[in-house]
Amino acid sequence: MKITGILSGAIISSAMVLAACTPKNPLETVSTTDPTGASMSDGSTSSGTESDSGSGSMSDSNGTSGPTGDPTGDPTGDPTGDPTGDPTGDTTGCSFIDCDDGGDGPVTQCDIWAQDCPEGEKCMPWADDGGSSWNATKCTPIDPAPQQPGDVCSAEGGVSGLDNCVKSSMCWNVDAETNVGTCVAFCEGSAEDPMCSPGFGCTIANDGVLILCLPGCDPLAQDCENGDLCIPQPGGDLFICVLDASGEGGAYADPCEFANACDAGLYCLNPEYVEGCQAAGCCSPFCDITEDPDQCPGETQDCIPWYEPGTEPPGYENVGVCGIGQ
Repeated sequence: MKITGILSGAIISSAMVLAACTPKNPLETVSTTDPTGASMSDGSTSSGTESDSGSGSMSDSNGTSGPTGDPTGDPTGDPTGDPTGDPTGDTTGCSFIDCDDGGDGPVTQCDIWAQDCPEGEKCMPWADDGGSSWNATKCTPIDPAPQQPGDVCSAEGGVSGLDNCVKSSMCWNVDAETNVGTCVAFCEGSAEDPMCSPGFGCTIANDGVLILCLPGCDPLAQDCENGDLCIPQPGGDLFICVLDASGEGGAYADPCEFANACDAGLYCLNPEYVEGCQAAGCCSPFCDITEDPDQCPGETQDCIPWYEPGTEPPGYENVGVCGIGQ
């Protein structure tokens, strides 16, 4: 159970920014988000995050903040990537279902959950607008010798939707120069009841276009691979590894707009929780509630437990965040 009473909305936003194939500057292409915790357009379902690798960007739409905010955020946003369009030569991308060229939602030519494409194809997220953020779905060919989740993979064009991963997975954290990444499984079940294998948390982003099972992690150890950040799972109780969108900033008390815009070991909190913060949100470190009470920076910040007592998931009993008690 997330700590909603103790932290009382300390999170500025649960949206994150994750992007695709471009130079590694996660701040080059950031999706917009409401610093009060509203939705963003670049990464994941409930929080705002940004990415710095060749994976493509994600966005989230359910971030909350304020007295009733959700202390855990959902990663999303558009951190990088310069998509090259549809390598198949279909400029419209409408190979299966007629294009939906109206409305404010994503253009979904297939169901990412149901994987309802014709035999030999899979439903994949892609960027249909020439941008670097996955904003639509389409059917793409399944590679004759597809790679499994956890295997090394290759992707074409960053956010083109073309890769060599098996059905219900995609090539993630793709290097902008080599087009090489790692296959990540899609969440199973439904948006209302998503499921992943043990040790992974479901992140739903970009208006439901991205549904990724990302690895769990320890926010105190920051034990993610490839320089990723360990931050709260969007809409869940655990912590997951996401792309680092901090760029040149992200140190303690630095201003931030996204959940993944702080350095490893820190998180984006509302200004009232960070001493001297004059921005919409500022970075503050995670802390161990069993250690020295003076471990937090500033004269007014204490180590606040992340979970309500007795509700901590196994392995997260000591997790806290440095903030000003409210």
